[in-house]
Amino acid sequence: MTLTRSPVLPDREADRPHDRIRGRGRKRSRTWNRNRAWNRIRNRAWSRDRVRTWTPGRHRRPGRGDSPFLRAFTVTAALVALGAALGFGRDLLVAQIFGATGSTDAFLVAWTVPETAAPLLIEGAMAFLLVPLFSRAADAGVIREAVTATLPRVLAGLVLVSGVTALSAPWLVGVLAPGLADPALAVGCTRITSVTVLMFGLAGYLSAALRARQVFGPPAAIYVAYNAGIIASVLACHDRFGVAAAALGVACGGALMVAVQIPGFLRHVGPPRRTAAGASILLGAFAPIALFTLLRQGQVFVERFAGSSLAAGSISHLNYAQKIAQVPMTLSLIVATVTFPALARSIAAGDIAAARRRIAADLALAGMIVLPASALLVAFAPEIVALLLQRGAFTPADTAATAEIVRVYSVGLLGQTVVGVLCRVFFCAERPSWYPAGAMAAGLAVTAGLAAVATPHWGTAGITAANAAGITLTAAALLPGLRGLRGLRGLGTHVVLAALGRPALAAAAAAGAGWLVRPVLTGLPAVAALALGAVTVGSVFIVVATATGSKEIARMIGYTPAGKRL
Repeated sequence: MTLTRSPVLPDREADRPHDRIRGRGRKRSRTWNRNRAWNRIRNRAWSRDRVRTWTPGRHRRPGRGDSPFLRAFTVTAALVALGAALGFGRDLLVAQIFGATGSTDAFLVAWTVPETAAPLLIEGAMAFLLVPLFSRAADAGVIREAVTATLPRVLAGLVLVSGVTALSAPWLVGVLAPGLADPALAVGCTRITSVTVLMFGLAGYLSAALRARQVFGPPAAIYVAYNAGIIASVLACHDRFGVAAAALGVACGGALMVAVQIPGFLRHVGPPRRTAAGASILLGAFAPIALFTLLRQGQVFVERFAGSSLAAGSISHLNYAQKIAQVPMTLSLIVATVTFPALARSIAAGDIAAARRRIAADLALAGMIVLPASALLVAFAPEIVALLLQRGAFTPADTAATAEIVRVYSVGLLGQTVVGVLCRVFFCAERPSWYPAGAMAAGLAVTAGLAAVATPHWGTAGITAANAAGITLTAAALLPGLRGLRGLRGLGTHVVLAALGRPALAAAAAAGAGWLVRPVLTGLPAVAALALGAVTVGSVFIVVATATGSKEIARMIGYTPAGKRL
């Protein structure tokens, strides 16, 4: 790779005024020559330190300029995929041992605590607030001072909220699921899982600091550790504690999320100093981010509330379907996770052109991941659910109910992805905007209203359709808000349509093709049918996207209609 010279090193031309002071016709002085030689040595030393100080420059070899991004994306994707695989193993184990019954419904109500804490404290509010703060501190060389100034306050707040959650467990269960068959079991599990508020908060804090230092491996490994802890606890304790063993596993997994990041944090960031003056976290900065994240998680609250009035097992069906349908969204948002520190630095430095390019590219790439996967879920949801979950106590009736929900969920995955990519733009400034919270409140109101109307008639499918409609409205509402951000007025609806319109059309064609070919594959083994279906859906998506002129798919396959490599 070809690297540009470090901006802190003086250019050779910068020393030429020293010559003019001595006169144009005179020879360069020995002092000036020594300075020039010393500059060359420093430039060579900087060029050799590629891993730690690499920054994109103007003179880059084609196809290799983005290798740090690709490396970070690959490592993150591999670890997230492993964590997702373990998550499926966890869900499969819980489904096989406990099935979809009133006891699993009680556990899943308690599961609302970690489900809320994870987006709020790991990938949501904590990251949106701390990644820009730590990125600015890292650029200034004071990241340890920033940790010293913020960690004690964060830790104290997490301990307080965790304790309040445990004490208010009976009230929380009554609010979230008033029609639950076994509220006492749900209260006990909720008190156990309340420790995740503390553990997830610490895990999110360490992740934000490491990402600001361009270290992505340990933060991506947290769900590997988390799911491994749950699986081990269920296997070891389910005979003695029943479904509460899963709650104990959630608590142990949260502790492992912190433990897996501590070595990397000490190496790349360092322990807090005893005394230091650094950045502080203001409640006014955290409030809009936290409100947005809680409102977004409010869709799960609506599902739990509406599902508690349906037949036993309905909340479990919603949960299993959500886990399956959100895998493509999670993979697509790895792009935004890896590029978030760079986006925060661009906005902080006033490089609005680079920020606009970054957002548009992230939208396009995330769409190319989530859209074909959504098409596959729509066409082959029953086969996917059966292959993953239909064992033990999880019956064919559970498979049919879960597959119906997966198909409806898939309609809203693009909206989920757009919200995940765009919302971070509003939170990069030192004073985050309240606009995303307002947009999310509007979407949540639509979700709640439609769920209240649709649930009596269509059951879990009506709840899921309300969810998809609400998040899609939120994604559309975020677009006008970009015009109010300084320098980003050109990033509006037309940019999003240009990035996602053709892939969305290709995904619709691919889903239709998969739906038509599915009856032909019915007699085959599930694995073979699903593999052939994936090939069909993927091929149709690529052909249609290429034919309609999608630039992203052309870059991925390295082809243009003119036959030139991109």
